Amino acid sequence: MSTSSLEVEKKKTSAAEKVSGSEAVLKCLLEENVEVIFGYPGGAIMPIYDALYGYMDRLNHILTRHEQGAVHAAQGYARVTGKTGVCFATSGPGATNLITGIADAQIDSTPLVCITGQVFSTLLGTDAFQETDVVGISMPVTKWNYQVTRADEIPYAIAKGFYIANSGRPGPVLIDITKDAQLAMMEEAFAYQKCEKIRSYHPYPSVEASAVKAAAELINSAKKPMLLVGQGVLIAEAQKELITFAEKAGIPMASTLMGLSAVPNNHPLYVGYLGMHGNYGPNVKTNECDVLIAVGMRFDDRVTGNLSKYAKQAKVVHIEIDPAEINKNVKADAPVNADAKEALQALIKLTEPNSHESWVQEFRDCDEVEFDKIIKKAIAPESGGLQMVEVMKKISDKTKGKSILVTDVGQHQMVASRYYAFDDTRSNVTSGGLGTMGFALPAAMGAKMGQPDRQVIAVIGDGGFQMTIQELGTIFQSNIGVKILILNNNFLGMVRQWQELFHDKRYSFTELTNPNFQKIAEGYGIPTNKVETRELLDDALDQWLSADGPQLLEVVVEKEENVFPMVPSGASVSDIRLE
Repeated sequence: MSTSSLEVEKKKTSAAEKVSGSEAVLKCLLEENVEVIFGYPGGAIMPIYDALYGYMDRLNHILTRHEQGAVHAAQGYARVTGKTGVCFATSGPGATNLITGIADAQIDSTPLVCITGQVFSTLLGTDAFQETDVVGISMPVTKWNYQVTRADEIPYAIAKGFYIANSGRPGPVLIDITKDAQLAMMEEAFAYQKCEKIRSYHPYPSVEASAVKAAAELINSAKKPMLLVGQGVLIAEAQKELITFAEKAGIPMASTLMGLSAVPNNHPLYVGYLGMHGNYGPNVKTNECDVLIAVGMRFDDRVTGNLSKYAKQAKVVHIEIDPAEINKNVKADAPVNADAKEALQALIKLTEPNSHESWVQEFRDCDEVEFDKIIKKAIAPESGGLQMVEVMKKISDKTKGKSILVTDVGQHQMVASRYYAFDDTRSNVTSGGLGTMGFALPAAMGAKMGQPDRQVIAVIGDGGFQMTIQELGTIFQSNIGVKILILNNNFLGMVRQWQELFHDKRYSFTELTNPNFQKIAEGYGIPTNKVETRELLDDALDQWLSADGPQLLEVVVEKEENVFPMVPSGASVSDIRLE
């Protein structure tokens, strides 16, 4: 073969290795072992969708009915798998429709890579059709964002994005790709190298022996220690280490909303759920313990109540991977800035075997008070309409705490979190920090895609359900087998409760006139049932839980049922109300 022939052959080979920016995006996702994408197409991201046509055997794309549905579904997927959720959206309104979910993911530490299309780079800044500065808009609510204007930047940007999203304290990343970068051929042959290090970014701080020693000294000398379990335990996959530590030291464990399911509810040292509508015991005892050990949590205001009256008697041990959270709300006497798993492994070695039986019994005594004052009449009311509590208690018993529970935001969220007895880990998916109504239905879709062999139950109020009701179409088209429970009180229940208790029952724009949910579900081809009386509840739940595929059950509950206990806004956690 002549020299000129060799050169021609070399050019052919080189050209064959080059791909368009759009195809590069998909190749990158395969390199990151992505299996599911949630998204909605549009003009600025159309080249990526065109390339996706040839990758449908390797990448499962779920067409949602709204971009907010796509990002919440990606969140649900990430939360039950520990993997990075992925979603696509076009420019302008498509990209801005992601922002609520991105903000939700940021505050709840959920790893996402959101890829948006953008107008041609030559049109940036000209107010072109469907142009929005999504990089500027998303900057406050992303862990990192980046705009790609050249095809050759795509592998670098996506590799870096995946690393940042799911390292250290996880969070959302947004990568905005101009249309010309999607259409252009890469100048270099496609090559992908996973990102494993970024200069000046240190997501995994080393465990300092002196910090662990100081923490251990406080714990070993404690008479009334208390352990607060946050979502960081789940993120770090430190559930085993946490329980080993608690059992060795004999310390009662209480969970934040986001930490639920890190510890089985039937564990003898588990004492309940913290926060505004949490259990009586862990809230009151927070202001009686002498050492407070917080693991993977950020002392959110819904947990602490009035900070000026929060655990002032206690020495605080704070194990947290994000240095910005240490001493932000609560001053730590023994801060440990480290991954929860590594910190607990080190702490276990220095922890002395102990038992605090009389202290743990004080929590059990509080449980009896709560049972007598609230739970007994709520789970078995003698008269009146159905109560949310009795519905959730029955579902918990029937599923033996094994299901994944995806909750929306409101009274039903608090009731479900309190009365569902989680037995398996990574089973609680909810919008904690942002409190996003409309979260549950799409997040449940993502959770089911991430854990197809587990039962996924979406618990939703009638208000939140109507915010993303269109995702019934996604469930129908993709046959996503979620169990949907609407607890319908014809009110925006949590707001109504506050109006009753703190605004003299001035129910300003909280009562809802709802549509016929059965007809809507039937229109989407989803089997449905409605229960209004106690006598029919058991059979309806059994049928709903045992049926294959997606099922919707509407349960009409008392219109003015309140959720107690409750720590009033601005009050101390020890001022928790039982009624």
